[in-house]
Amino acid sequence: MLKLYFLILCGTLLASTTSMGAPRPPKPDSRLYEMRIYYPNPGKYEAIVDRFRQHTTKLFAKHGMENIGYWTPTDTSRKELIYILAYPNREARDASWKAFGSDPDWIKARDASEENGKLVNHVDQIFMTESDLSLAIKTKAGKKPRTFELRSYTAAPGKLDALLTRFRDHTLKLFSKHDMTHIGYWITQEKEGVQPRLLYILAHPSEAEGKQHFKDFGNDPAWQKALKESEANGKLTDKVESVYMNATDYSPIR
Repeated sequence: MLKLYFLILCGTLLASTTSMGAPRPPKPDSRLYEMRIYYPNPGKYEAIVDRFRQHTTKLFAKHGMENIGYWTPTDTSRKELIYILAYPNREARDASWKAFGSDPDWIKARDASEENGKLVNHVDQIFMTESDLSLAIKTKAGKKPRTFELRSYTAAPGKLDALLTRFRDHTLKLFSKHDMTHIGYWITQEKEGVQPRLLYILAHPSEAEGKQHFKDFGNDPAWQKALKESEANGKLTDKVESVYMNATDYSPIR
């Protein structure tokens, strides 16, 4: 009986992991995620970053918005603040932003910070849901300093499902094999008739190591085989974009 129990236990533990030792992704989180990218007016970049540090993140939390992560590009010529919030649903999101916008503490902080002109030139918004590729998104700091990489994949027409299948069956395991840390995987919410994109964030010890990891990944025979087989009927992606980022000192994920 003890032997039978041991075998069942071992089988359960084995089923809870994928090959290469990578945990099996749980059921996707049903929350709505929003990525926002702030572009400053000339000379206002540091003021935007600091206003979030001093005021904005606390007020977001006050109004039920979950701060997931805040990053700035490692390329210092790119003056952007990139961040992600999470909400229970779209209705909760809209209610939270309405309450935030009318909060006297926010109005006071905004007006004080903009005495010499508005800080933000424009904002890009991307609404997303968590993909079933994603492990549980953990808002915590790493044990050592890390560099993050935001990657955006635009699938070829009609190829998104095939792209996700390749990630599910091959890419995720190979990322783990080549020492890339999974942070989160999302599918964008687009206007009707527009194919969603796959967005994801990886963590690396440094930008240089991240680039080397991807070089090693690209040269891996297992990846080359999976790539060739998956694209027998044409390429799966039309466009791949990558931005290396540093977490701000107030980012929950850093």
